[in-house]
Amino acid sequence: MASYVLGDIQGCYDQLQHLLAELKFDEKQDQLWFCGDLVARGPKSLETLRFVRSLGSAAITVLGNHDLNLIASHYGHGHIKPADQLEPLLQAADFPELIHWLQQQPLIHSPDEDYLLVHAGIPPGWSRTFAMQQAEKVTSWLQQDPASLTAFMYGNEPSHWSPTDSPSDQLRFTINALTRMRFCLPDGSLELKEKSGPDNSSLVPWYHFWPQQQNTTILFGHWAALNGKCPHSKAIALDTGCVWGNLLSAYCIQTKQRYSVQGYQKKSAIIRP
Repeated sequence: MASYVLGDIQGCYDQLQHLLAELKFDEKQDQLWFCGDLVARGPKSLETLRFVRSLGSAAITVLGNHDLNLIASHYGHGHIKPADQLEPLLQAADFPELIHWLQQQPLIHSPDEDYLLVHAGIPPGWSRTFAMQQAEKVTSWLQQDPASLTAFMYGNEPSHWSPTDSPSDQLRFTINALTRMRFCLPDGSLELKEKSGPDNSSLVPWYHFWPQQQNTTILFGHWAALNGKCPHSKAIALDTGCVWGNLLSAYCIQTKQRYSVQGYQKKSAIIRP
């Protein structure tokens, strides 16, 4: 049995199938861990969601910012753009079923202390246990009152989590940290606008705040500009920019080996992330 962690698919269904063929994936024995952003910007988000859902227990996925935006759109609060190429999904007869399935997915998957799967990262000062507790609060809201959650989840504040914040502010911070974060300011507050590579002298990549002595290795996607390269010994970057024409990558937990296939090739010019 092998467990493979996959970078952001973003509707690149054909590339996903190519990678699974390279892995010789067997859904009766192996398991896929998806680091979020199954949908948006690639051409086949509908096929991707249907396929991942069909795998049942052979697939684990955490939610990314694009997945949450899709859910929010279903409740009248998302910001879907033409470039997201989501119209076939939005018009599909089984769209409500797929949205319901997506709402059941967590923000964090961490079956033990060895690994933690999350879309963007873990904010400064949070332990594995605390992060899982806060993520579970979001999951609970998403399953029980998605219309309310998606109405107040947008916005960049607060930049710090505080026990004195309102529940909505705490939930918004959790969503931003776990699904949108790349950089922090030196004081550990979130900086959510910058999307460049890690060599920004005024900002600190979030993973530098994760203690090197931690037992838990964080598996994350979201940050395509890293191109799968992270210098932290306890953080593994999986997003290698498939939807931007680079690679779709997977990491085998048991062998610690990486696998990659060519990403989505647009006929027109590729837009930078």
